[in-house]
Parts: sequence; structure tokens; C-alpha cells
Amino acid sequence: MAKNQKAKAKMEQAKGKAKESAGRTVGNERLTAEGKTDQAKGDARQAKEKAKDVFRH
Repeated sequence: MAKNQKAKAKMEQAKGKAKESAGRTVGNERLTAEGKTDQAKGDARQAKEKAKDVFRH
């Protein structure tokens, strides 16, 4: 389960970076903001999984 969540976090981060980059390229502030939000979600999920790992070991 944890590996699945870690992979999901990485996917959210990558998707967010792509959206942010695309938004900046075309000058779309909404898309840029969505990208940053997706990255933040991925970062939060990754931090949660890392915290779980600390308590497991």
C-alpha cells in the first residue's frame, strides 16, 4: 500500500510540474496555479508516507 501511495505522490508532482510549465508557456495563470496545487498535493502525500516510514522502522 505504501509503495502505491508513494507512486501516486510522484505522479501528482510530475503532473503538477507539467501543468505549471504548460501554463507558463501559454501564459495561462489558472493552469499554472493548478500545477502548483497538484505539486503541493504530491508533496503532502509524500511527506505523509515518509512520516509513516519513520514510525514503521
